[in-house]
Amino acid sequence: MRWIMSPPAIDRLRLRRAALRYAAHGWPVTPGARLAGPRFSCGRPGCPTVGSHPALEAWEEAATSEAERITRWWRRQPFTVLLATGRAFDVVEVPAHLGLRVLGLARLHSGGIGPQRRQVRGPVAVTPTGRWMFFVRRGDPLRPELDGHLDVVHHGRGSWVPAPPSRLVEGPVRWAVSPPETRWELPDPYALQALLVDALALGTPPATDAAGRRSQPGAPVPAAPRTHPHPADSPHAEPARAESLRPGSRAVPQGSVPRQVSTARRAA
Repeated sequence: MRWIMSPPAIDRLRLRRAALRYAAHGWPVTPGARLAGPRFSCGRPGCPTVGSHPALEAWEEAATSEAERITRWWRRQPFTVLLATGRAFDVVEVPAHLGLRVLGLARLHSGGIGPQRRQVRGPVAVTPTGRWMFFVRRGDPLRPELDGHLDVVHHGRGSWVPAPPSRLVEGPVRWAVSPPETRWELPDPYALQALLVDALALGTPPATDAAGRRSQPGAPVPAAPRTHPHPADSPHAEPARAESLRPGSRAVPQGSVPRQVSTARRAA
């Protein structure tokens, strides 16, 4: 007798396998709300969040690399895979045109030799809305040259990012550079940010779509779908907008991955 698995069961196994693989390398995992049609559902009664968000209220404390607990989480539900930042790694999130430039510069620098060479090439994930997420060693805040750029986001302690093969409403999260390609090594955060400063100095980028592809001259560039954690019709929309207008606060860029405000950001 042959068992035929349903598509949701196959998705659940793929997500669980990915979560266990991340955990095996010491990356803390926490389950995210599962995608149910045009919105995400965490199963918590009265939860108003429709975008991607943690399935557990105390997600930061629950994030773990223990295989037994991860297996139990994905035993029945196809939760998205979220990675807690600030513990094993940080993430620097940038728009597509900067991501392409930094990746190109990182590949050039990776060919260098000598004692002064720093590792600048590491895992890079891309969201379907064109946000590029560079995984780096933890601890360093954004350089002063980057702190004024609202489309550059640092994910440190108290934040999270969605990991492949999780799906957002607009499509799947994918690896542009997978962890095995870099042997799960993380780049020096200061060196990576130096490349980002160089990329910004190159000037205004050509028109691109959400995936970073250049458009033909005269062709319209499709707008990237919004994945802000608090949509306009959410009960949190007005508080979130008010928070962004406080002196010293920073607005979350449109199309950014849904996130908690990182500790490094709050300290800034």
